[in-house]
Amino acid sequence: MPKSPTKRRPLTVAALNDSALALFTEHGFHATSIRDIVARAGLTRGAFYSNYQDKEQLFLALYDQQIDRLLADLRSAFTAAAADGAVTAAAAGTAVAQDVPSRLLRELADRRRVDEGWFLLSMEFTLHAARHPEVARSLAEHEARLIDGLVELIGEAADHAPEISPRDLARLLVILHEGATAMRLTEEARGDLAEFPEDLLHRVVDALFHPTAPR
Repeated sequence: MPKSPTKRRPLTVAALNDSALALFTEHGFHATSIRDIVARAGLTRGAFYSNYQDKEQLFLALYDQQIDRLLADLRSAFTAAAADGAVTAAAAGTAVAQDVPSRLLRELADRRRVDEGWFLLSMEFTLHAARHPEVARSLAEHEARLIDGLVELIGEAADHAPEISPRDLARLLVILHEGATAMRLTEEARGDLAEFPEDLLHRVVDALFHPTAPR
């Protein structure tokens, strides 16, 4: 029996999303057309416009997927770090393992190595949004989900970095993550990767949370 439109819709959306992500990553946001997306997905333009207004709205749906995946990974890392810290603290007879917040932030810092294709795509879209105020406002709303998720995860870090609020710390980590990824890619392109300090973000995190620790 044929599926009803309601039951087909999740499959249609998934096909459009998978097609767009592959094409955006391979060729870039601007170089990919709606015609390309529906052709790769085996769908019609009508199927596209039944689910998305334009490429920007589709990209933002992909952005939300990426953010949800990132936050889920970080929550898992935070839970594991908290469990390890609790065991260590109990064994040492102390209350709370102070390394838990910094370990969470190290996890985010390490993700600069993950999916560089997505990073390039998101940077391209960010520059596109910067030239189109309406798109920029939409992107900012979706970016806020990332910041809110990080604030929830690193709220406990405030006691260890009293001069930095959890929200500002979340913004700082995103800035460091994106800046380091961009610099690493450009230095790799010109053959200077050996000069890139792989532990740079780790040392920044240590300076924030353990300013008196020897380095």
